[in-house]
Amino acid sequence: MEKPAGMYAWLAAALILFLVVAGVALAACRAERRIVLFGSGSTFVEPAMVQWIRGFHNVEPSVEVNYIGGGSGKGQEDILGGKADFACSDPPLKRRAFEAHRGEILQFPVVLGAIVVTYNLPGVNESINMSARVLAGIYLGEVKYWDDPAILQLNPSLRGRLPHKPIIAVHRSDASGTTQIFTTFLYKATNGYWPRSLVGKVVPWPVDEKGNGLGEQGNPGVASAVEGTPYSIGYIEWAYALQRHLSIARIENPHGLFVKPTRESVEAAYEALETPGPTGDWTSYVYNAIYSNASPKAYPIVGQTFMIVWRYHASREKCQALKAFIEYIAGPGQEQVLQGYAPLPENLRRVALEAASLLECRG
Repeated sequence: MEKPAGMYAWLAAALILFLVVAGVALAACRAERRIVLFGSGSTFVEPAMVQWIRGFHNVEPSVEVNYIGGGSGKGQEDILGGKADFACSDPPLKRRAFEAHRGEILQFPVVLGAIVVTYNLPGVNESINMSARVLAGIYLGEVKYWDDPAILQLNPSLRGRLPHKPIIAVHRSDASGTTQIFTTFLYKATNGYWPRSLVGKVVPWPVDEKGNGLGEQGNPGVASAVEGTPYSIGYIEWAYALQRHLSIARIENPHGLFVKPTRESVEAAYEALETPGPTGDWTSYVYNAIYSNASPKAYPIVGQTFMIVWRYHASREKCQALKAFIEYIAGPGQEQVLQGYAPLPENLRRVALEAASLLECRG
């Protein structure tokens, strides 16, 4: 018996409706399975983090990782306050915070890097020499002009070329691991000429009181300020200086040698340092790497970024996604490290992988 054409039209319409509904349901199911991780903290690591997130998404497309670089202090605040799934901080947790959460929180390096001294000095294209004492004098407001005898002594070939222009000292205005590293270097390398009271993520800069200081937010802010301000000087993470083609000074190390940052000179600063585990206290490790006398080749203002995570997680899916992200960073991610960073040596990669294995997914 021949079926009426209307019946075929009805069946076709029903089939289309079914496929549409099924497609919507499938898309909703996929959306429900999408896992979002939120990270907060260091701008030092932000360029590398962007690269890792992109690479990890290609491997795990169901996991979305968002990272906001508001500074190391913000990262620590967010992870301890339960506002982030992971934090990145250039200094590790202070001993008091670490002891308060011993065994409950993990911290481990994810990349090595350097703090560089960059400057905008019209008419001078070559790299200049700088020492901790001269840099301390600049940020204390005591070395005020580019042709100061202390700067000329380090750069005799520039005599007659360094201008009698005020030095504008650019620094971070936010809570910054970059500042922590830089001020630690100034204190350690000047035997206290830079006082201990001016070591930290946020410090009162004496040069501001002298009218020659300029505070900016984040590494990008300092880099932009130096780039746009003639006769300025600043400290930023190495990768930012390379990206913007800014001048980079050679810094005097404990052996009296003026060294520029390279992967080799950064790695040399960490030679022979005893490595804590992910449940350990890293404060001494970080201090010993700065102005390290481990090698004559060592660059003296080195830093690293730590990832900080809680050990126990109520959400099994988030926990497993975080574990996979850490494993990616410690594995393939180290082979993709951008110019301006140094990859982790094998012993530090093992620490990061150990941290991933210690995550407990309880959900």
